Amino acid sequence: MEDFHKALNDKGLTVSSSPEKGRSLLTTRDFSPGEVILSQEPYVSVPNRNSIDSRPKCEWCFSSSNLKKCSACKVVWYCGRSCQTMDWKLHSLECQVLCEVDKSRLTSLTPSIRLMVKLFLRRKLQKEKGILSTSTDNYNLVEALVSHMSDINEEQLVSYAQMANLVNLILQSEPDVNIKEIAVNFSRLACNAHTICDAELRPVGTGLYPVISLINHSCLPNSVLVFDGRVAVVRSLQYIPKGSEVLISYIETAASTMTRQKSLKEQYFFTCTCTRCKEVGQHSDIRESAILEGYRCKDDNCIGFLLRDSENKGFICQQCGLLRDKEEVKSIAAEIKLLTEKVSTLSSEGKKDTRSIYTAIEKLQVKLCHPFSVNLMRTRETLLKTYMEVQDWEQALAYCRIIIPIYERVYPSLHPLIGLQYYTCGKLEWFLGETLEAIQSFTKALGILSITHGTATSFVKELVLKLEEAHAEASHKNLAPVRAT
Repeated sequence: MEDFHKALNDKGLTVSSSPEKGRSLLTTRDFSPGEVILSQEPYVSVPNRNSIDSRPKCEWCFSSSNLKKCSACKVVWYCGRSCQTMDWKLHSLECQVLCEVDKSRLTSLTPSIRLMVKLFLRRKLQKEKGILSTSTDNYNLVEALVSHMSDINEEQLVSYAQMANLVNLILQSEPDVNIKEIAVNFSRLACNAHTICDAELRPVGTGLYPVISLINHSCLPNSVLVFDGRVAVVRSLQYIPKGSEVLISYIETAASTMTRQKSLKEQYFFTCTCTRCKEVGQHSDIRESAILEGYRCKDDNCIGFLLRDSENKGFICQQCGLLRDKEEVKSIAAEIKLLTEKVSTLSSEGKKDTRSIYTAIEKLQVKLCHPFSVNLMRTRETLLKTYMEVQDWEQALAYCRIIIPIYERVYPSLHPLIGLQYYTCGKLEWFLGETLEAIQSFTKALGILSITHGTATSFVKELVLKLEEAHAEASHKNLAPVRAT
């Protein structure tokens, strides 16, 4: 472990341990906003396939273009010879075991199962020196990750045991593998694996990054985890002085404290004590929860938040004092629930034309929810996506503009989602001939994404190029600058 600590120290980091939080990653020097704190290749990774995007992806880079299936196992895909070569040492072993799997079992090869198979095969290769081990890339770091086996319920234990049995059957020729160790590793993956996203935060795969898994959670993080291809990159969101703990967010933070705590407890088995969570039960936290997940005032001109009245007759606006009847709230909520169930059924049946139902849900949520409601925000995100899919650019731009102020209210100022939304807005404005507005949006996007994604990434370089082209177009047309908003 001495080499491991030295490698971290060379990056300006060190590991600390405490009974309350377990292991933590601390800085041994100052970090500036946007600076890379840590980056790591995955120990193992797999592309995702789900009902939303069922297209196969390249095993190495997660691309969906120009794919060819491995001619032997017929499970793995590659976008070209380069990616196949990079992955060959590991896949050559995996390919052998997959070729031995009964065809009836191939449908059970979920990404989680494949990730576990690859985990043990990579361990074997490192033992046999087929793949070199380093101080920051070895199976010992995987074994050191917390598993929370003692915290999971019986149902989950049975699930892990069943999956472990399948993995054991696939790896039956490997003598160093046993079912108990596989089950423990499934629990480790549940707590420590990361969803790999593309530059626009769309999930493309799952990976295990043992060093990055040392970083603890905060609902008000000082750093952000993004991905440059398959490489996980942690960047500072603010000035982080020497001796500070590096903190990222494990979950969606646009939620009430109660919702966040529930999510963290169910998946990661801890209670967050960050500065945001410490306000639980205080007036500021009650107000925030009522705004994010509560109801709106009956007066359309009032943006006050509502709390249940003492006689349980309804909800009282804390700004103007108007009472909103409980039965009215229940009635609208029931309508929204019915429509949500309907759209869920249609989606599961593969029917994509659900825009009219989401529009109806939005209309009801506007009547029921606070303007900064997370539920209303999610519905509008879905509508934005559907209008983009049918190339209705005017409506897409309208929703993009509606969502931005909500993002700016529910997320920290340097959240990548805000930058990405401004980028989308800018592209739509530019396409629709609103060049000066596009310049504003691109500029705001660049101010955020250059910190969260880094100025050297191809994604941000493309944004810079678009901004320069928009400036050139405005200059050519002698357009007057738009006053900043």
